[in-house]
Amino acid sequence: MKKQVLIFILTLFLLPSCMNEPVQQPNTHEGNFQSLWKIIDTRYCYLDYKHINWDSVYTVYHQKLPSATTDVQFFDLLGGMLGELKDGHVNLYSDFDVSRYWKWFQDYPANFSSDLIYTSRYLGQNYRIAGGLHYGKIDNGRIGYIYCGSFSDPVSDSNMANALNSFSTCHALIIDVRDNGGGSLDYSKQLASYFFKRDTVTGYIRHKTGDGHSDFSTPVEIVTPAHKTIQWQRPVAVLTNRMSFSATNDFVNRMTQAPNAIIVGDKTGGGGGLPLSSELPNGWLVRFSSSPMFNAAMENTEFGINPDISVALKATDQASGIDTIIERAIAALK
Repeated sequence: MKKQVLIFILTLFLLPSCMNEPVQQPNTHEGNFQSLWKIIDTRYCYLDYKHINWDSVYTVYHQKLPSATTDVQFFDLLGGMLGELKDGHVNLYSDFDVSRYWKWFQDYPANFSSDLIYTSRYLGQNYRIAGGLHYGKIDNGRIGYIYCGSFSDPVSDSNMANALNSFSTCHALIIDVRDNGGGSLDYSKQLASYFFKRDTVTGYIRHKTGDGHSDFSTPVEIVTPAHKTIQWQRPVAVLTNRMSFSATNDFVNRMTQAPNAIIVGDKTGGGGGLPLSSELPNGWLVRFSSSPMFNAAMENTEFGINPDISVALKATDQASGIDTIIERAIAALK
């Protein structure tokens, strides 16, 4: 938590002078409420984009404040207010709970079963592990398959070189990032770099420059670098579902611009806002989206990225040990 606060403080120091320092509030329920509301009002990046009337939210939840007499009741009140943002990157952290908004994926079909990918039809039990990658050959050895379940785990050049070398006889590759909830943007950028022939502008980011809801900098290019020595130049399919969130959303966005890539599965979960954290007077931390990210066409990625080939995991296939999305990717790659 201390590291998150330090990052937030350093970021505020680097912002233009038109960003006003928030007024220090007393450590009371009223003071903490005012502090949280003001942080979101001046620092959250999607209020206008999502058409959220934050003043009306204030009125509704401030009226409930007198009835929140205990810390637990007060925490739930603030968590409910943050839930109005409908953002998986927004959380309130206390010593006894973390508020969260999960409907961004709960309202969608899962489209993934780990039980399926570790059957003999796909990875089986003798797959190899390199860093955060689980890999092996499928489709009678004709297609390489990599499952990347998190971008919290680093992938080194050596990890990727060994995985790709093992696919030297394969005509195509599948990278499965379903149920990958994100992690480090550096890791998502690195994994994408192995699939580009040249440095490519794959998106943009804007930063807050003032307290107004739409006070942003001009767009700054996000470049996906082409790795100098390790490049997969054959077809690749990226498998996605709603749980492909945050850094995984970033990876998928980058891969939409890769020369030999297609996206197969369900729309990603989004989470396109770069998160920051701030501290309330009582020590609770709030994490929130601070800088909106866009694709190469300057379209917002907060609500997710549509696949090139939309396909769902069929219950009848799943009962027969078949992953509909993997099979559709195999067909497309052929």
